[in-house]
Amino acid sequence: MRRLVWVTLVAGVMTSNGCYRSAPTEPLPQQTPSASQSPSTSQSPPALRTPPPGDVQDNLEDEYLVQRKAMVEQQLKLRDISDEKVLQAMLDVRRDEFVPEDYRDLAYSDQPLPIGHQQTISQPYIVALMTQLAQVKPEHTVLDVGTGSGYQAAVLAKISKQVYSIEIVEELADESRSRLQRLGYTNVEVRAGDGYAGWPEHAPFDAIIVAAAPDHVPPKLVEQLAPGARMVIPIGRRGEQQLMVVEKQADGSDKQWTVTPVAFVPMTGEAENNKDK
Repeated sequence: MRRLVWVTLVAGVMTSNGCYRSAPTEPLPQQTPSASQSPSTSQSPPALRTPPPGDVQDNLEDEYLVQRKAMVEQQLKLRDISDEKVLQAMLDVRRDEFVPEDYRDLAYSDQPLPIGHQQTISQPYIVALMTQLAQVKPEHTVLDVGTGSGYQAAVLAKISKQVYSIEIVEELADESRSRLQRLGYTNVEVRAGDGYAGWPEHAPFDAIIVAAAPDHVPPKLVEQLAPGARMVIPIGRRGEQQLMVVEKQADGSDKQWTVTPVAFVPMTGEAENNKDK
């Protein structure tokens, strides 16, 4: 199996053939542990099954399957992603379907990629980490704030019962809705709107994942968590963001802790009008 090497470049990224190309202009997540580092758990996750023919994709040979397996084995399992459901979902979902055609050669590299409208698709490790931290289960109803291209929603759809996804950029919401429908994700509902306010009609949620950074924890999202449920969200201004977990307690209070430095696009809309709350 080819060993992947993570390289940080200021103005560009290195392609698989060693050529230098322009990098996306959107902010990139902070460096995460390299594949050479030991995972945080000594228990090896179970072997993954190959997605069966006739799943949400057609029956043609998956040209990206080898890359997807390498992504799971070298970017995720060698770090701290050990949840079998998350690893399987990351193997099943074709990230190449969620990136622009010009970037499909980088679909399984461990980096965010531009998707238009000054937005990005998060790097695979961050998607897996946030999903694992949210502790999503098959019976769960999940809120996904910041649909983007729909990749995070697709991963959640593989694990949970129902996903409600909100995207503030109407064009992206329309594109993602069509893409998810085309790929057969029938348990995802996408709407255009401001994710800062959540989706109260379908609350409470068993998990909430937010892919844009406000400078504080949105109170309406905390209200929409079910008792015992978790929200995973980046908090802070550019250059000082932290990935946080917010867990709703039985008495209605919440417990919060930070996980790792990250860099997401800022949350817009109502979040901008409620800074420093």
